[in-house]
Amino acid sequence: MNRLARRLAGATLSAVAFSAHADEPVTLPKVEVISRSENEIGVWDSASQGAVTREGIENRPLERPGEVLEAVPGMAVTQHSGDGKANQYFLRGYNLDHGTDFATWVAGMPVNMPTHAHGQGYTDLNFLIPELISRVLYNKGPYFAQDGDFASVGSARIQYVDRLPANIATLTGGSWSYARVLAAGSPELGPGNLVYGFEYQHSNGPWENPAHFNKYNGVLRYAQGTPANGFNVTAMAYGAHWNATDQIAQRAVDSGLVGLFGTLDPTDGGNSSRYSLSGEWRQSDGNVSRTASAYLIKSRLNLYSNFTYFLDNPVNGDQFLQSESRVVLGGEVSQTWFTHWGERHMWNTLGLQLRGDKLRPVALYSTEARTRLSTTREDRVNVANVSPYFSNTIEWTSWFRTIAGLRADFFWFDVDSNIPENSGKNNGSIWSPKLSLIFGPWRETEYFINWGQGFHSNDARGTTITVDPKTRDLV
Repeated sequence: MNRLARRLAGATLSAVAFSAHADEPVTLPKVEVISRSENEIGVWDSASQGAVTREGIENRPLERPGEVLEAVPGMAVTQHSGDGKANQYFLRGYNLDHGTDFATWVAGMPVNMPTHAHGQGYTDLNFLIPELISRVLYNKGPYFAQDGDFASVGSARIQYVDRLPANIATLTGGSWSYARVLAAGSPELGPGNLVYGFEYQHSNGPWENPAHFNKYNGVLRYAQGTPANGFNVTAMAYGAHWNATDQIAQRAVDSGLVGLFGTLDPTDGGNSSRYSLSGEWRQSDGNVSRTASAYLIKSRLNLYSNFTYFLDNPVNGDQFLQSESRVVLGGEVSQTWFTHWGERHMWNTLGLQLRGDKLRPVALYSTEARTRLSTTREDRVNVANVSPYFSNTIEWTSWFRTIAGLRADFFWFDVDSNIPENSGKNNGSIWSPKLSLIFGPWRETEYFINWGQGFHSNDARGTTITVDPKTRDLV
């Protein structure tokens, strides 16, 4: 089995040992993470590359869906401003904000959102149902040609199951009015399987102002074939609304104005939704392997925040609304040729990624108790991204192989702003070369030298702006 096929098929994972106290060792259920093991010699192309299996994810305690990414070694996932907001991500000392430099894919769809109302590369994983994940493939570093925008620190591809080993029905309850209901299964349908999952979740949190977090989530997926020859079609629907208790001033707590779990603006919070349809196809024919995928995503976000309270507006307060309504259309095609160069094994991969984002609108408003007072800026934006890439792998000897890759990303921005001076069109491109040298194995050990260039794209509005919307009326 070639390296590519073995990587897709997954492999046996090594256990991780835990200890509760120095004098009282305890063995807990193993958390299974592939990184390097003797069964994986010759499979991975970087020491910071690997996969997490379904069993490994099941053995991880998860407070939020986004914490699935904590299975990536070195990744930390936190939360603020309510359970419906995208997580904060950290990896190996990098503050990734809401995903700016870590590219995440789910069921063949990119999750990072460019030109987002709350931040470039916003990665909201609240629509995930962890019980439906088959594995997580991760790369740390910008070393691989298939990774482009937002992947300068790394990437993860979260795959959903084509078939569940058993039906699932769970009802969970806990502190602070926590409740979760999940039903999932995968009955046979014709030559394939229909996978479904439906989830409802509610939580108030420990806050004096209850979070009233409510989430509705559904997945319907049809899969047929094998990892080498098959296809799947996946439909998803997600919606959530919540209240948020943000940071509060220490002096407000010290004075007794609010408690430690209190809030200075009980109307902060938000609502979000995401609907998608995606499909993936793969075929292996002799020495040629082909893949194709396509996706359509419709998402919305309204996020109400108040960080300075009455500093700027002593009468109505400083609450603001970050809002967007987005449609994303895209896909990817690739083909790999397994061949020889003389007596050397060689394979080449040629791929093309396409993506278009249409925002109607993406906006920033001043609000009071979630009621709009004024418009800071409101933009209708189109972003298009075309990304061809090529990768060449040669096994020069039994102990040395190279991977050389080249990627090009072309962007087109079109901004129609309520402030005419900030409207316009722009474009840009960037080339990202990659190179890996892999030595060994010697004594069941491989050595990697990886190098590559990565990037994250600009917010489209930043490519055309000439006037600061917050000071325009003051000039």
